[in-house]
Amino acid sequence: MLKPRLGAHMSIDGSPAQALVRGQQVGCETIQIFTRNANRWSSRDLTDKEIADFHQACLSIAISPVVAHSSYLINLGSPDDVLWEKSIDAAVTEVQRCQVLQLSTYILHPGAHMGTGEEAGLRRITVGLDRVLEATADTQVIITLETTAGQGSSLGCTFEHLGYMIANSIMPERLGVCFDTAHALAAGYEYRQPDTYRTMWEHFNQVIGIDKLRAIHMNDSKKDLGSRVDRHEQIGQGFVTLEAFRMLLNDPRLVRIPMILETPKGPEMLEDIQNLAVLRSLIAPSN
Repeated sequence: MLKPRLGAHMSIDGSPAQALVRGQQVGCETIQIFTRNANRWSSRDLTDKEIADFHQACLSIAISPVVAHSSYLINLGSPDDVLWEKSIDAAVTEVQRCQVLQLSTYILHPGAHMGTGEEAGLRRITVGLDRVLEATADTQVIITLETTAGQGSSLGCTFEHLGYMIANSIMPERLGVCFDTAHALAAGYEYRQPDTYRTMWEHFNQVIGIDKLRAIHMNDSKKDLGSRVDRHEQIGQGFVTLEAFRMLLNDPRLVRIPMILETPKGPEMLEDIQNLAVLRSLIAPSN
């Protein structure tokens, strides 16, 4: 019986290959990384040695898949043309870095409308995504849109938002979805009981399609249902509940989807070790 692959976001400090080493140290089976500094617009190119070392680490360390997350500055929903163009350029650069590192999943927060309204923001994001897809048409990287908490003017907090972006894309086959457990709860999706869990995934499948799911962020939430506040918490210490995590971990439809922690942690990564242990304790034993 297959079991889900669990992991956490790992720092690339030193080199991208170091993220795999760190992941191995805490017992990850999959990891998420930034391909560059997440708080800067510009970055130097990866060196040939960094790329080769990363590929070698992927071969020697049993961690797969490695997925990438976008930088925090990108906002494809921005009404500011200068910021919008910078966001498009940054996303193109990051998709190209994914291709060089042979990463097939690039997780992206869709963007925020910044006061222009939901409808205008969704159109703006969709056009921006199309620009990124066109500029990276020679890659196999799937841009994976993350569910958001809906904080501020952030879009992507409903399955309908993501469904719109995918349905109206020039390349829908190169778009996927990342389900974030904390964001979904904060956005108003109740899935903590068997009936609501079943109903939520039926809704997801109807609006987006379960085949579009490429990653799950396993985060507990400091805030409760419908708060629209994006605050992550350690597993079992927030409002998501262990029962909700148990259902996710034992859902046969999700067994091949990488499940990745983005919970707060210190330099020793002890929280990752503890959170992974809690999640693994919820997996039903094989028959």
